[in-house]
Amino acid sequence: MKKEIVGQKQYTMKQIEEKIKDYREIFDVVRLIDKKRMERMELDCDNEDKLDPCPCYSFWKKNEQCANCISSKTMKDRVQRIKMEFSGFDAYQVISRYYNIDGEDYVMELVNRMDNHTIADEEVRKKLESKIVSYKEKMYSDALTGVYNRRFYEENVKNNMMKAAGVAMLDIDDFKLYNDSLGHMAGDMALCAVADVIKSSIRKSDMVIRYGGDEFLIIIHDVTEQEFGKKLKDIHEAINRTVIPELSKLQLQGSIGGIICDDETVMNAVLKAESLLYIAKNRKNIVITEKDGDIADKEIDEIKQQILIVDDSKINREILAEMLNDDFRIIEATDGIEAIEKIEQYGTGIAIVLLDIVMPNMDGYGVLNYMNKNHWIEDIPVIMISGEDSENCVRKAYELGVSDYISRPFDMKIVYQRVVNTIKLYTKQRRLIRMVTDQIYRRENNNKILISILSHIVEFRNGESGSHVIHINKLTDLLLKELIVETDKYTISGSDIELISTASALHDIGKIGIADEILNKPGRLTDEEFEIMKTHTIIGSKMLDDIDAFKGEKLLKTAWQICRWHHERYDGKGYPDGLVGDEIPISAQVVSVADVYDALTSDRVYKKAFSHEKALEMIQNGECGTFNPLLLQCMTEAQDKLKTMMEVAEKNKKE
Repeated sequence: MKKEIVGQKQYTMKQIEEKIKDYREIFDVVRLIDKKRMERMELDCDNEDKLDPCPCYSFWKKNEQCANCISSKTMKDRVQRIKMEFSGFDAYQVISRYYNIDGEDYVMELVNRMDNHTIADEEVRKKLESKIVSYKEKMYSDALTGVYNRRFYEENVKNNMMKAAGVAMLDIDDFKLYNDSLGHMAGDMALCAVADVIKSSIRKSDMVIRYGGDEFLIIIHDVTEQEFGKKLKDIHEAINRTVIPELSKLQLQGSIGGIICDDETVMNAVLKAESLLYIAKNRKNIVITEKDGDIADKEIDEIKQQILIVDDSKINREILAEMLNDDFRIIEATDGIEAIEKIEQYGTGIAIVLLDIVMPNMDGYGVLNYMNKNHWIEDIPVIMISGEDSENCVRKAYELGVSDYISRPFDMKIVYQRVVNTIKLYTKQRRLIRMVTDQIYRRENNNKILISILSHIVEFRNGESGSHVIHINKLTDLLLKELIVETDKYTISGSDIELISTASALHDIGKIGIADEILNKPGRLTDEEFEIMKTHTIIGSKMLDDIDAFKGEKLLKTAWQICRWHHERYDGKGYPDGLVGDEIPISAQVVSVADVYDALTSDRVYKKAFSHEKALEMIQNGECGTFNPLLLQCMTEAQDKLKTMMEVAEKNKKE
């Protein structure tokens, strides 16, 4: 009986044969791999339903399976993969794609020989290998801090068995407050400073990984429990001593949880370290290791979650403290001003605030207003406990963001349970937010990395410097930001700008299917050659259209539009579809202008670079086709920024 894969599109062999015919116009080799044997086979389309064996080993001139066989991995998890492979002096791009054909599992392998004419000697081979190493480094490096990223952990570290290694999780205390009060640039500086401290404190053989937003994973090999504990304390003290010159008032603090990994996976060790980190963060700015499991009762008391009780009545504070003291560490404040001071001191180390309304100096509403202004209410829950029980008082409290409202007199057991429930709810909420944020970050970062790699591969074939993609990204970002200032005609958000700028990297992906003798011809193309060159828009959009698994993704849709229509012109005289005006998506329009400008101001095999001023003149005069008048206006308004940006890019390139 044929098996059915839920949620997986199924194909017939006839449909696959048609795909293969199309792919053979783009790729040098197209193979179908059967799950049963995992051997390369080539489908002979002229002899229907016949599969001729074509083992992988013979093609790559190897006598054993590649250690990094992506087709084997693709067969297991049904995720498309791309890699570079070498055979002799030739380099190949290999794409492995899963298909369910007539209910059976297959992987299609698409192979393209990279730059057949230039990869002819050892020097060029080494150059390409160097590029591949550079791409790999970018894949596994956090763009901001320079340490390893979460992708590196997931693919290379997570399942490793470790012995006598220290595994620690470090979290920057009150990181959200840095971002909210000082701006995201301050947050970035804090992250970089902490990363630098960790890197300078460990050996080259050790690892530091940016695990999440403000979380770092530290792995120290061949270390005793005593050495590990000392190393973590050294890191902790160094962070406390760190001063960021631009932010002299910022006091960096971090909480650390760590264990010794002994014959277990890194993943299991991380889970244990995370639980210790959670304990450390409840107290804030301390190091907790396994050996601290038997610390004194006094220390345990200090690790308890902290509750801030704010009330001008000593008796009321004592009643609440007596009720909660066994399970929580109690902090007290006698009025609103003192409450604000305590929150500034302890930050998210406070699990909940129990707040009275009527107090001298600053009442409970004043505290809530201040917490809202500084966005503290989002991370620190507040329960209002007051003798005021009028409808107006209760409504105002909830409008200002309290999680609960309890009127006096109250049942002590009920108050206790409502406090515990609120703390649990906020704890789960924070974990969920962190998890979702990490997932979004990893996904977006991975998208950018993969797109960058693929676009640079295209540039390498095209004989370009590798800077074209970077320029297009920056130019697109600049023009879009100028456009939303200039007009509200187009609905473009900040996230849209980021998305379009990222997708712009794929605008020329179709050139991978253009022959080298046309792609890198030093002179003017013939009419016939130019017609072939124009097909890169169709080839690229078709490649993206064939990615069935992600057709609903906005990034893929935007990339498709840019890829197909970045050579369309506003007057309808562009290609391939002759779209007119705003029939062309604004994403493709912006990339089109950016592409022309960069082409004019860059050296190419067929011409020398024009000056910034000359390029603008040519574009404005219609010498390069007709563009949206609003975009031309944006270029005029942003010409100084544009010139400065390109000068900086050129300087960085030379350095």
